[in-house]
Amino acid sequence: MRSVRTISAVDSHTEGMPTRVVTGGVAPVPGDTMAERRVYFAEHLDDLRRFLVDEPRGHAAMSGAILQPPTRPDADWGVLYVEVSGLLPMCGHGTIGVATVLVETGMVTVTEPETLVRLDTPAGLVEARVAVRDGHAERVTLRNVDSFLVERDAVVDVPELGRITYDMAYGGNFYAILDLAAVGVPFDRSRKDDILSAGLAVMSAVNRQRRPAHPLDPAIGGCKHVQFLAPGSDARHSRNAMVIHPGWFDRSPCGTGTSARMAQLHARGELAVGAEFANESLLGTEFVGRVVDTTTVGGLPAVVPEFSGRAWITGTANYLLDPTDPFPAGFTL
Repeated sequence: MRSVRTISAVDSHTEGMPTRVVTGGVAPVPGDTMAERRVYFAEHLDDLRRFLVDEPRGHAAMSGAILQPPTRPDADWGVLYVEVSGLLPMCGHGTIGVATVLVETGMVTVTEPETLVRLDTPAGLVEARVAVRDGHAERVTLRNVDSFLVERDAVVDVPELGRITYDMAYGGNFYAILDLAAVGVPFDRSRKDDILSAGLAVMSAVNRQRRPAHPLDPAIGGCKHVQFLAPGSDARHSRNAMVIHPGWFDRSPCGTGTSARMAQLHARGELAVGAEFANESLLGTEFVGRVVDTTTVGGLPAVVPEFSGRAWITGTANYLLDPTDPFPAGFTL
């Protein structure tokens, strides 16, 4: 066995969505903040992302998180989020997976019944409260980054679908939120190909015509997520089909998407501070959230969101690169 690269990881899934948590084999990425590290990684180390998430080691819906030393004194670990679409500023399901792995591998000091894990992410500091019993992480509650509605009732022309109205909200990533019925497709897993095609068409139109950008960080911009709402979705319980660039579904309810949805509902006067909100995935798994406070971001009204979910460790591995491997950075098909 020969290897010119060895990456250690703990694999997990959060309510159905995988997170490959890299625990060793990656040196500290240059940058004074995790946001700077994200940019450097994307520009200089993207082959490592592809090595981890693309085939043959990953798959078309693979997601991961790379542990790093934190860049701020109030954090336990720094995290870079990788997936097939690139590097995310924040990832909710991935953070639940990271916190679960850190607790169950003893990489943080564990206290029962709750362990607080502070994570330095490109989107800011994220606090994870892990409910622990007998050393097992039973549930993780995240205090996410400040989230806000960017545009209400925005309109784009989608060649394949006509004029589409949506809300644009931010919860760590940008989300175009609209009823699935608006594109003429039923909320049915057997129609997933049609849902996916519609989502990618909406995404493309948004980025051409009304590309969103974070008011405080120009490096965070563009829409890579379309959150289609099922009929009957409201401020108490929503179901979503989350279409993600370049063409896959979130298997989990989506943590940053749940935060964006709560920001949208609060801005519309439908979700009060403290009220419980359940968000259900296409698989039927669930995150439960609430708005804990209000604030502002770059002059825009915003909320402080929390949500909780569960993760399970599925394996540990060392991922190797033989020097004769014809696909040193993986491949997509």
